[in-house]
Amino acid sequence: MVLLFFCSLTKAQVFSGSIVNPEDQPVSDAVVTDMQGTALAVTGKQGGFSFSLGPQSQVRVQVKAPGYETETVSIRAGSVAKIVLMRQIEQIVVTAYRTPMETLDSPASERVLDQQQLREGAAPGLAGKLRQVPGLELFRRSSELVANPTSQGISLRGLGSTAASRTLVLSNDVPLNDPYGGWIHWEELPEIAVHSVEVVRGGASDLYGSSAIGGVMDVVTERPRQDMFSLSTSYGSEGTADHGALASAKRGPWAALVAAGMIGTDGYILVAPALRGPIDRPSNVHVQNGLIEIERTVADNGTVFLRGSGMNEARDNGTPLQKNGTRLWRYSAGADTQRWTLRFYGSTEHYRQTFSSVHPDRMSETLTRYAEDPADELGASLRWRQPAGSSAILMAGADTHDVRASDNELTFASRSFQSTTARQRQTGLYGEALATPANWTLSASARVDHFSNFDAMQWTSSGGASLPSFDETVLNPRLGISWRITPGLALHALAFRAYRAPTENELYRTGQVGQQTTLPNPNLRSERATGWEAGLQTNLQHWNSMLRVSYFWTQVNRPITALTLQVTSVSALLRRENLGQIESRGVSVDYELHPLHWASLTGGYQYADATVTRFDQQPQLIGKWIPQVARNMATAQLRLTSIHLGVLSFQGRISGRQFDDDANRYLLHGYFRFDMYASHEFGHHMAVFAAGENLLDRSIEVGKTPVLTLAAPRTARAGLLLRFGE
Repeated sequence: MVLLFFCSLTKAQVFSGSIVNPEDQPVSDAVVTDMQGTALAVTGKQGGFSFSLGPQSQVRVQVKAPGYETETVSIRAGSVAKIVLMRQIEQIVVTAYRTPMETLDSPASERVLDQQQLREGAAPGLAGKLRQVPGLELFRRSSELVANPTSQGISLRGLGSTAASRTLVLSNDVPLNDPYGGWIHWEELPEIAVHSVEVVRGGASDLYGSSAIGGVMDVVTERPRQDMFSLSTSYGSEGTADHGALASAKRGPWAALVAAGMIGTDGYILVAPALRGPIDRPSNVHVQNGLIEIERTVADNGTVFLRGSGMNEARDNGTPLQKNGTRLWRYSAGADTQRWTLRFYGSTEHYRQTFSSVHPDRMSETLTRYAEDPADELGASLRWRQPAGSSAILMAGADTHDVRASDNELTFASRSFQSTTARQRQTGLYGEALATPANWTLSASARVDHFSNFDAMQWTSSGGASLPSFDETVLNPRLGISWRITPGLALHALAFRAYRAPTENELYRTGQVGQQTTLPNPNLRSERATGWEAGLQTNLQHWNSMLRVSYFWTQVNRPITALTLQVTSVSALLRRENLGQIESRGVSVDYELHPLHWASLTGGYQYADATVTRFDQQPQLIGKWIPQVARNMATAQLRLTSIHLGVLSFQGRISGRQFDDDANRYLLHGYFRFDMYASHEFGHHMAVFAAGENLLDRSIEVGKTPVLTLAAPRTARAGLLLRFGE
């Protein structure tokens, strides 16, 4: 929303203005109401309105129009307000092509979760809210609040994940994937500072390089553009607390933002009740995070900024001796102009974890290992864009990313130590041409990456040795086309190549979740993906609805997987290997329906046939399902609003059966989960809310490691939100 005031000589008790769309065209038949729902004015053909309320100097109103988002603004008497309404359906996204584009014209499949959808998600954490996107899942079904961080990679397009994510996560053009392991720290940013999340499904290494096989996710944070203060606090079942505060101020060309948060839970016991023993304890997390940004406006509406964030996380992983913690500091600086985008960034991380061996009767455990994994990263990127005529844009860029990390482990039984250090570097050059002649959108982009893993050394109690080094140069192109047949109907298609390089965690570190131990492999090589998708999108303005249907196909050569070596009734031993080939093909459906101004329905469905298609060393795995990928998955959210009663949101998620291992020995049954969120505003600045998760109290199977673990039972929480300023 943009609100501009122009001086007027009208009387103090008269309020007037105009309402336009993002193209500055007038919006007729828009209704202006007070906060109690009483109609004050209706706009005419020129989008103008005027009403009188007596000697008040300022009034807060809501503006509603079919096909547009409802806006709440404050207008002053004696001024002419210009209010810009954003369309509900044709959302503008920037992640897929690094260029603003309406979803109807985009060949790529995108889903945007705005501030309202994130705020009204029943789950307290960001990953739980993102599960509203059909087909998006963490490596396992459990909440990020109780899962081991090494199992928090993102799966999109039915490609699964392991410790590392096959989806790249960004914020302000800075990667958020863990520099050492590739997983995601979902509590890294204060939740109150997240404005929206853009999810692009399908390979995008043509612009972003490694890790963008399944897609790209952009976490858009609040910017310091105005004076405001916001405070959110909630508490609920299992001692779950979620608190956050944000303040920003603007003085002349300078602006600043500060945000901080605390999120944590006492948690619950993951092991299924029939299998628990005295050794089992609740898995939980307690996190403190913060964000600060200083920004200055420069010539031609450009900006320069400094930004820093920090996170401190402590977790209990289900037994008295299994714990881990993370301290992560990020910093970045950059500049944005109409033609140039510049970034310098880095991070310092210290990750630590203890490992134990649990007795088969789950009566006791023995401490086996202690590991510390410090990591430092530095990166820089430069991007240039230039219009070419009235219907084309050219863009080019370059970036480099360097990681230095080590794995330092102490084994208690043998009283031995092992230290492994290495460096990784990715440098890329890319370009893109985007043309929009008539009703067409044509895009062509490509990127050349040079990835190297070097200076790998391992020291043990008996001496030191060099480990294999390797480097690869890869080319990743992408072609896209979209044809807008009518103003509300478009066909789209794209094809791509993508890749993901192995992380140092996959190459050198022995991991453990529960009693499932995964050995590293220093001889791993990068994954290479080829894919395409095609479909259609229709926007029906009369019904205020959107429907997008896509068929997708992705084939990954040399996928890095956890290959089972040995299994007993209480433990499992795996090793990371480059499998021969996997393939995922299926259909995705996204829909939005706003039949009434007080009711909306959003959701989607994904069918993914994701299997192993080649592995010469173990042909018995051909045809097996990719671990932790369900063939059928659907989401739905029904939102009801009333000025007098507030907001009521019902959220449902259904997922079919899946397997927890490469050999498909361990079946995880399908599930249905039902959540709910409700809120009510008191005046202009305060709202109370309540949320419930898994309200039907279903037993949702999460994993078999090889002991069966479950997702959270029924939970509830309530909270308060305070807001001052626009």
